[in-house]
Amino acid sequence: MTWTREQIHVTTASYLGWTLDAFDFFLMVFILKDIAAEFHAPLPSVALAITLTLAMRPVGALIFGRLADRFGRRPTMMANILCYAVLELLSGFSPNLATLIVLRALFGIAMGGEWGVGSALTMETVPARSRGFVSGLLQAGYPTGFLLASLVFGLFYSHIGWRGMFFVGILPALLVIYVRSHVPESPAWKQMASQPRPSLLAGLRQQWKLALYAVVLMTAFNFFSHGTQDLYPTFLRVQHGFDAHTVSLVTIVLNIGAIVGGLACGTLSERIGRRWTIFGAALFALPVLPLWAYSHSAAALAAGAFLMQLSVQGAWGVIPVHLNEISPPALRATFPGLVYQLGNLLASVNATMQASLATSRGNDYAFAMAVVAGTVAVVIAGLILFSREHRGVDMGVQAPLTPASGGGVHPALAHR
Repeated sequence: MTWTREQIHVTTASYLGWTLDAFDFFLMVFILKDIAAEFHAPLPSVALAITLTLAMRPVGALIFGRLADRFGRRPTMMANILCYAVLELLSGFSPNLATLIVLRALFGIAMGGEWGVGSALTMETVPARSRGFVSGLLQAGYPTGFLLASLVFGLFYSHIGWRGMFFVGILPALLVIYVRSHVPESPAWKQMASQPRPSLLAGLRQQWKLALYAVVLMTAFNFFSHGTQDLYPTFLRVQHGFDAHTVSLVTIVLNIGAIVGGLACGTLSERIGRRWTIFGAALFALPVLPLWAYSHSAAALAAGAFLMQLSVQGAWGVIPVHLNEISPPALRATFPGLVYQLGNLLASVNATMQASLATSRGNDYAFAMAVVAGTVAVVIAGLILFSREHRGVDMGVQAPLTPASGGGVHPALAHR
């Protein structure tokens, strides 16, 4: 099926929105050590800023998701991008750690809104049989943002310092101009706009089993991603003593693996299904663990990081389409983003937990990361088998939420 120009613009904007959102988030993971030194604080205290960023993301998913369901995906996306870019800039002016932590919590609200709004806009716009590839592409925006952050760290950190890293984060605001001039509104949203919509509480109450399952699944997924990414630069700098250039190179390789994994598994899910793709990708992490966490040379660690992110983001590459396909249509901008970010909330203890565990064992970050990655890989493989498969569902369908669904999957979503 040939794509229209509008579909290309929507996909491009959503991909860039998530890429730049992740870029702004990951800029901080490279400079935890520097912030701790300037503010004379222990590393776990600075890592609290990451924890709060993740913890506040459900608030953003709820606020921006409901705005998108009510007023449209396009204007909400523009407001969301502007918010997280400005908050990133302000973080660079923080006079003390307390101010920085507050700003990162507010940044978490803005960050939490983009994924749900962008994925809904895209999945409702692109051709059904392209959703798997596009899902992988959208999720590849996250490691692409990490990759861009690692490039900025490697090339500019020594010149601009940790505050300058935050100043660079204002650049995503330019994306608002592109969205305003090229991106149309979701056709599915326009089709449903004039129809009565259930309240969020009513929708979740009638779909509580699906919502609970999705939150548990996304908690495991967020431990999988944040547990293998957020402290990896710190692991390289502190435990191995690598310089900024080496850390940058390893994280570049890591994120190339993540991008390849997301695209490959998203595309594969159109052939073998969403569940089995996630199952296989998650279990692939287990044989990779020793190379990823316990190698000694930069080259071996880079190879392990590439393969680990092939697994992690391979599984994640299916999530945008899977959550949108099983979502109640009237809540599509809210439901996927909300369950995703509630999972983030429950997994937000990861950075502090891993940092504390590592420091208690003499800065053994390898052990802290391996425990989390190995555990959640098995949990995800088990959980995904209980999910439903709804490849190719009509996202323009708007059926009423009724108790007849038994609290399970929305009746409009025909089993496939």
